[in-house]
Amino acid sequence: MSGSAHSTPVSDARPLASPAPTVSSVSPAAGSTAGGASVTVLGTGFTGATAVRFGATPAPSFAVLSDTRIGATSPPGTGTVQVTVTTPSGTSNEFVMFSYGLGPAPSLTSVTPNSGPATGGTTVVLTGSGLAAASAVRFGGVAAASFTVVSDSRITAVAPPGTGTVQVTVTTAGGSSNGLAYTYSGAPALSGVSPDQGPTAGGNTVTLTGTGLTSATAVTFGSTPATSFTVVSPTTITAVVPPGAAGAVPVTVTTPGGTSTLPSSYFYVNAPVLAALAPVSGPLSGGNTVTLTGTHLVEATAVRFANTAATSFTVVSDTRITAVAPAGPPGPVDVTVSTAGGTSNAVSYAYVPAPALTALSPGQGPASGGNSVTLTGTGLGPTTRVLFGTTPATFTVVSDTHVVAEAPPGAVGPVDVTVVTPGGTSAPAGYTRVGAPAV
Repeated sequence: MSGSAHSTPVSDARPLASPAPTVSSVSPAAGSTAGGASVTVLGTGFTGATAVRFGATPAPSFAVLSDTRIGATSPPGTGTVQVTVTTPSGTSNEFVMFSYGLGPAPSLTSVTPNSGPATGGTTVVLTGSGLAAASAVRFGGVAAASFTVVSDSRITAVAPPGTGTVQVTVTTAGGSSNGLAYTYSGAPALSGVSPDQGPTAGGNTVTLTGTGLTSATAVTFGSTPATSFTVVSPTTITAVVPPGAAGAVPVTVTTPGGTSTLPSSYFYVNAPVLAALAPVSGPLSGGNTVTLTGTHLVEATAVRFANTAATSFTVVSDTRITAVAPAGPPGPVDVTVSTAGGTSNAVSYAYVPAPALTALSPGQGPASGGNSVTLTGTGLGPTTRVLFGTTPATFTVVSDTHVVAEAPPGAVGPVDVTVVTPGGTSAPAGYTRVGAPAV
């Protein structure tokens, strides 16, 4: 019995060695001799990197971002040097170069605006020089959300989130710029508007109160900007109200930190309009009640006879006010009504002196009445009544000094005759009724 020999092949289980890293590019490819530039190294096989060198000098810091990307900080140096990456598999040998000392460091002269909300997102314009080759814009230690190089003297950058006041810097191959302050602001909070109403014509000044108002950039009533405004303190703004339509509008304050709105917090009020008053005249001593009619009267704050306030007034409705006339000099005066909406047009009211009687002619007449009596005196033009005792007589006003009255019947004997005008009642003058002769 014969047999045959069988053998089993043995495989080589040793792992293949990882390839050495390769470097394909660096950005930026130049920087300040003082070092400190943020350089992005691109290539392959970067996982596990143990060193990044600029010539023979190790980068003071680096971070492996992926197998194909490393972020490194350039060390100080001069001239043009090779950038290499070392891993356990070896050191790259591609001749990718980095140059020192190309161009001056950038310089910043302004940051506009120089504040914004803590949430970031504000577009900021940086001006200066040497900005064309910017590789980074930082707010404090945080990179801008994005930036665009407009020219060698201008960059626009979107602020990242942050707090407090930070320094904004620009980095180029020549180094990092000086820093300029940028302040992160909290949102404003409005709590009150005083006064909270005014005329549709605007022009009145109101005080806004709240918090975080220091850097206010806009105040609006509804959608209309305030005519002007002044930031008095972090809690107070004074604003001149713009024109607006009658009704309630929101008031909004905008700061770099955001906006705050008080809904329906300011009311535009129509100006009052007067149509008539009655009576149209009264005594110099005042004290009589005058009824004013018109529109938009319900918010009345004052009724004036010329420059003198009414003794008192009562708002009956939006179309009617009763007012007690103050004392005044003889002659016409303008009567006006004031509200939050402004001051009305004027209507005329006349102060009339009290009438005075100096003579009656004839001074007597029959008890049966019916005879004409001429009354002479002063201030008789606006006569409203002629009384024989308490009995009214029919009369005709001839002039300011003469009235002709028809004597009413009455008892035999003396009776007082008086004249009544809006200026008051005259002192009495004597008249005698005479009985018919006996036959």
